[in-house]
Amino acid sequence: MLENRVVNVLKSSFPWIPSAAAEQSIHLCMSSPPSMMINSLLSRDLVLSDSGSTVSPRYCMNTVIIANIICSLAVETREDEEQNVKLTEILELLVAAGYFRARIKGLSPFDKVVGGMTWCITTCNFDVDVDLLFQENSTIGQKIALSEKIVSVLPRMKCPHQLEPHQIQGMDFIHIFPVVQWLVKRAIETKEEMGDYIRSYSISQFQKTYSLPEDDDFIKRKEKAIRTVVDLSDAYKPRRKYKRQQGAEELLDEESRIHATLLEYGRRYGFSRQSKTEKAEDKKAALPTGLLTAGKADAHEEDELQAAEEQRIQSLMTKMTAMAHTESRLTASSVGQIVGLCSAEIKQIVSEYAEKQSELSAEESPEKLGISQLHRRKVISLNKQILQKTKRLEELQASHTDLQAKYEGKKKTLTELKGHSEKLDKEQTALEKIEAKADPSILQNLRALVAMNENLKSQEQEFKAHCREEMARLQQEIESLKAERAPGRDEKTLSGGESHGALTSAMMHNEDLDRRYNMEKEKLYKIRLLQARRNREIAILHRKIDEVPSRAELIQYQKRFIELYRQISAVHKETKQFFTLYNTLDDKKVYLEKEISLLNSIHENFSQAMASSASRDQFLRQMEQIVEGIKQSRMKMEKKKQENKMRRDQLNDQYLELLEKQRLYFKTVKEFKEVRGGWGP
Repeated sequence: MLENRVVNVLKSSFPWIPSAAAEQSIHLCMSSPPSMMINSLLSRDLVLSDSGSTVSPRYCMNTVIIANIICSLAVETREDEEQNVKLTEILELLVAAGYFRARIKGLSPFDKVVGGMTWCITTCNFDVDVDLLFQENSTIGQKIALSEKIVSVLPRMKCPHQLEPHQIQGMDFIHIFPVVQWLVKRAIETKEEMGDYIRSYSISQFQKTYSLPEDDDFIKRKEKAIRTVVDLSDAYKPRRKYKRQQGAEELLDEESRIHATLLEYGRRYGFSRQSKTEKAEDKKAALPTGLLTAGKADAHEEDELQAAEEQRIQSLMTKMTAMAHTESRLTASSVGQIVGLCSAEIKQIVSEYAEKQSELSAEESPEKLGISQLHRRKVISLNKQILQKTKRLEELQASHTDLQAKYEGKKKTLTELKGHSEKLDKEQTALEKIEAKADPSILQNLRALVAMNENLKSQEQEFKAHCREEMARLQQEIESLKAERAPGRDEKTLSGGESHGALTSAMMHNEDLDRRYNMEKEKLYKIRLLQARRNREIAILHRKIDEVPSRAELIQYQKRFIELYRQISAVHKETKQFFTLYNTLDDKKVYLEKEISLLNSIHENFSQAMASSASRDQFLRQMEQIVEGIKQSRMKMEKKKQENKMRRDQLNDQYLELLEKQRLYFKTVKEFKEVRGGWGP
């Protein structure tokens, strides 16, 4: 397929190359790599020259042309294949990420790739300035503008790969592939991060309005379950069945007090049969056969200890009486029997048990001391420590929770304050920039007006406070005058003349106060008018300052004007090319029409001109005149061509001079900025 393509290109572009030589050269080159094609062809030419065959320079030139065409077509084919492979991989990545619009076969590769990149960017919570309405088959300018908007977002996303707008517009998929791969990876990570948040938010929104059947069933059973748990807690809570008698002797050791307390609630803890059996089995398993006799002796001692324990419990029970509200299984007769036991015998048994216990503790034999009692004591002590530590842990956890909540609140407040501080810093910086760009005289006038406004406000507040004080004082005087004129005070009544004089002086004082009040009121009105006038002047100055564009706005306008100028220049250049093409084709058409008319006239007059020698000579002279006219026209066109060429060279020189001036201008501006930056603000 490549051979046929190369042959067609050679025949259409270089018709002077023989077809046989072209086919032979192509067949020779297709069997070698593209980098070795020229060497193969030249080596063949050298072999031909060495063998005696004549190899013309034009033939060697044809060989080089054929090799170059084959290399360019092979490289182009290889690049096209690699571009297609990268395009397929890009579309597969976009579809795998969730952009299923890439499957539409009617869309162009540019629309698929640009749409996928825009989708990935918006998925990563970044804004792209593109139209929401889809537009197919865009122009080159629209494609470049869209590519520039996409490329401008990539640095904000901290993309590690470089990409230019012309690469997207030119569909350079080899360079687009790593960017798309990074965008797809970033989009998938963003989806994973936001998935749990969106799911929890949707569940919370659903639960605000709706509920599942399981939730309704749980709510219905909740109250019943709570009542059941409360009833069970009340039914099985500990109940006191006995209480110690008032005249009973006080218990000295801690173990006796513990047993007495447990007995009050109907619980008996002593040597149980199960623990006894387990200990016996453990000893049998641990001791050899020769020591079983010693084991039996220990068992006998344990039986004695258990009997003593039972006697001690019975002695404790004799000092208790049944509670009136408890449901005890002991009847009144059994309680009477317990109380009626011989107290002397009980005391004797208790004393014997205490002596025996002291002897056992003196001998320091753990096996004879009552291992179960020691174990119980240790367990009780450890349980108390566990309860204390658990309570301490709960207190610490509660304190930690409170401190954590306070820390989060303070941290949130700190973050808000930092954000507010940064915002104020930015606003202050912007105001300083605007102030630096504004006219100093206007700023000075504005500062004076603002200071005057503040001064007027303070004067107004002081005047209001003074008026309030004066009004309070006058009201107090009026009240005092009314109190002096009030009837019923025989001891402080004034004579008629004195009261009339006081009334006259009070009226004069009131008139004076009214006059002063009106004057101050008029003065306040004038001050407010002056303040309103100053506020209007300040507002006018603010509007004038706002009407002056800042440097950033001027730069933005300049960029937009440059872009508009470039677009107009491109359209103008394209229009000029169309006009030039039209004029060229029109001139070509005119010359072809003249040539056709000339050939037709020659064909029509040829038979008549050949009829006689005179007419033939005249025909030849006419033909010579026509040829001479064509030559003159050709000379004029060549002269015009040379003039246009000279004019083009002159314009090119002027363009180069302007470029040099532009470069010098940019260099000067850069140096000026550096020098100005060194001076400081």
